[in-house]
Amino acid sequence: MSDRIRIAILGYGNLGHGVELAIRRNPDMELVAFFTRRDPAALKTLTPEVPVYSVDKATERKDDIDVLILCGGSATDLPVQSPEYAKYFNIVDSFDTHARIPEHFAAVDKSASESGKTALISAGWDPGLFSLQRLLGNCVLPDGHDYTFWGKGVSQGHSDAIRRVEGVVGGKQYTVPVAEAMERVRRGENPELTTREKHTRECFVVAAPGADKQRIEDEIKNMPNYFADYDTTVNFISAEELEREHSGMPHGGFVMRSGVTGENGETKQMIEYSLKLGSNPEFTSNVLVCCARAVYRMNAAGCTGAKTIFDVPPAYYSAESGEELRKHLL
Repeated sequence: MSDRIRIAILGYGNLGHGVELAIRRNPDMELVAFFTRRDPAALKTLTPEVPVYSVDKATERKDDIDVLILCGGSATDLPVQSPEYAKYFNIVDSFDTHARIPEHFAAVDKSASESGKTALISAGWDPGLFSLQRLLGNCVLPDGHDYTFWGKGVSQGHSDAIRRVEGVVGGKQYTVPVAEAMERVRRGENPELTTREKHTRECFVVAAPGADKQRIEDEIKNMPNYFADYDTTVNFISAEELEREHSGMPHGGFVMRSGVTGENGETKQMIEYSLKLGSNPEFTSNVLVCCARAVYRMNAAGCTGAKTIFDVPPAYYSAESGEELRKHLL
């Protein structure tokens, strides 16, 4: 094995770019390859000394790579890519379609188990770090209720949905937690909250010249599976304002566990964990990179098959030794 963990990136969008930057901050790792579906000669990375290959050539490089980080999308890329590449590589992915995680896990586990590889799926912050906090909260306060609030932050899927509306040439959507709902949880009321009571959605839309703005607003607000179940605000702005004020990708959220202890449940207890992210993809990329370290170590220890963030000994995420962790963080 190399002195440093050899990482390759498949896909060079926002996530792949973030992984590239994250590796620079982890001296026990080295970036050894990019794989792309685009023309490799046309891909301009921030690390030009690292070779770029066609994705068709990936398996030819398998002996030179310790962990392959998959940076594709959850809708169509990862359901195909993760099971396929787990036949040849230790992998990490960020599959985030919560309802489909069990079937994704099963497909990847079959491939990774048969090949003796280790595959950590659904890494990121939700699923990912938030999932771990929910698990710990349930263990510590078995008599309680879970609450997860997302935002304020850009939802890429909902922003794409806005841009698919006829007459829209640009748009961003922010998911915003309802402050009063969070305060009710913090007060220990254990409320039963509807979808509409937990979050609102705020849209910033650039309409095409002459487009019917009222129709656009109505279509957005009534869009099933995206906006119909929420109180939604639609703001029409110029393309210049969209670029100036809404070009970033902030996000974040809160995980809360409200519970009781004591002989008769008379003592209220609250666990709260929050993230405030200046860049969603950059933060997610950093999670993927520390998970790649864990995957490398688990595979070296003979632990194969599909894994989630629940299955990793926490020390495996860190570049520090057990002695250093006990001294500085315990």
